[in-house]
Amino acid sequence: MDLMYSSTRDAGIKVTASQAILKGLSEDGGLFVPDHIPELGVSLKELSQMTYQETAYEIMKLFFTDFTQQELKDCIRAAYDSKFDTEEIAPLVHADGAYYLELFHGATIAFKDMALSILPHLMTTAAKKNHVKNDIVILTATSGDTGKAALAGFADVKGTKIIVFYPKNGVSPIQEKQMVTQTGDNTHVVGIKGNFDQAQTGVKQMFADKALEQELAEKGFQFSSANSINIGRLVPQIVYYVYAYAKMLARGELQENEQINIVVPTGNFGNILAAYYAKKMGLPVAKLICASNENKVLYDFFKTGTYDKNREFVLTSSPSMDILISSNLERLIYRIAGNDAVQNAEFMKKLAEDGVYEISDAMRAELADFYGNYTDEQESAQMMKELYDKTGYVLDTHTAVAAGVYKKYMAETGDRTKTVIASTASPFKFTRSVMKAIDPAYNAKSDFELADELSRIADVKVPKAIEDIRSARILHNTVCEVEEMPAVVKNFLGI
Repeated sequence: MDLMYSSTRDAGIKVTASQAILKGLSEDGGLFVPDHIPELGVSLKELSQMTYQETAYEIMKLFFTDFTQQELKDCIRAAYDSKFDTEEIAPLVHADGAYYLELFHGATIAFKDMALSILPHLMTTAAKKNHVKNDIVILTATSGDTGKAALAGFADVKGTKIIVFYPKNGVSPIQEKQMVTQTGDNTHVVGIKGNFDQAQTGVKQMFADKALEQELAEKGFQFSSANSINIGRLVPQIVYYVYAYAKMLARGELQENEQINIVVPTGNFGNILAAYYAKKMGLPVAKLICASNENKVLYDFFKTGTYDKNREFVLTSSPSMDILISSNLERLIYRIAGNDAVQNAEFMKKLAEDGVYEISDAMRAELADFYGNYTDEQESAQMMKELYDKTGYVLDTHTAVAAGVYKKYMAETGDRTKTVIASTASPFKFTRSVMKAIDPAYNAKSDFELADELSRIADVKVPKAIEDIRSARILHNTVCEVEEMPAVVKNFLGI
């Protein structure tokens, strides 16, 4: 029987996996969630003998049940190919007592590649299955990494156009250059005069705008999303947690069914939610450790049961986590409310109107799987220097937040359970912050000189993604006010 998807805000809405992928966001503003979390269909021992691609199929077939075996295998084959610079796709590196799951070996050197390599294939297959004649317009807000990974995934994909909004002064110089040099006749990149939350809210408002939807439909277009609000982005992220466990088992670093902890640097909550789904599928996970930077809205939520976005927005050296509205948390709230769409919709209404909501004690009890903490800028920098000095291993700014929080967790709890830390971006993407942390004297060099120096001190080749943008021409110059976002979209589409 097909696994169906409903909205977190209206249980009456039921769609197939392919329809959920095509829509991205439900018409009522809710997120699509599966009617149940399926159990792993094969043993951990069997998984330990599988490639990344084989593992991906075993997980995705359980969620994307209206795709044929051939369709799904074709999508996986097209996604996880030579665009990754390591044969393992997601290598595990042991450093100073933790296992770093390197999720940054794709075309744009960030973890978003892991899911955004396959999403265009899932989406175009879904369009054919559902006899869609319109061009699909991918509308995405990015805090730095999703944008480039989505652009690279959808560039020149027939039947699609992609428009990415990013905070003009809220991403690293290399993140920005990766986006604004993106080729492809169907790509458009826009800097907004605001922060990520404003970009994300603007995109959600366009999804909810019925008049705009009608206007687009008349011209042969329909919106979809490449953000982790799209279930087609979220499910592929489950794969690498299962794969990491299986690899540890294969290497003899775990006994079968031995539990692990997972630490995730968290902004929009999608990546850690994928780990939570993996646990609910039967992966032996003890604690899900949610690591925040100084925008610690999630830390405060786990500590108090109150989600309150009414606070100062802090620009940090880990910009992909500079988020105060963690969209994917809604999927968790829905689940711990007993899959109660009415109650969840009320929470989201309070968040939209007052910027704050408070969950019940019973719901808080359902969060026992999670531990939340944060590191400030100084602590993150210290973590980068400390690990490099001790081991020679270099972390990016986001992974440093995770490593710093894990250190605090161990100090608080004494828990020595084997732990996987999601390493979400290459240090080459944030060279200035990384190198300055290791030695402030590096600050005098340019970003690309710093990349060369990082390559030397870490004995790691400069990634192709960095080499490609050294002399690349800037192709996207559009900057707009937040309220001008719909006009920019219409202009790009020629409406």
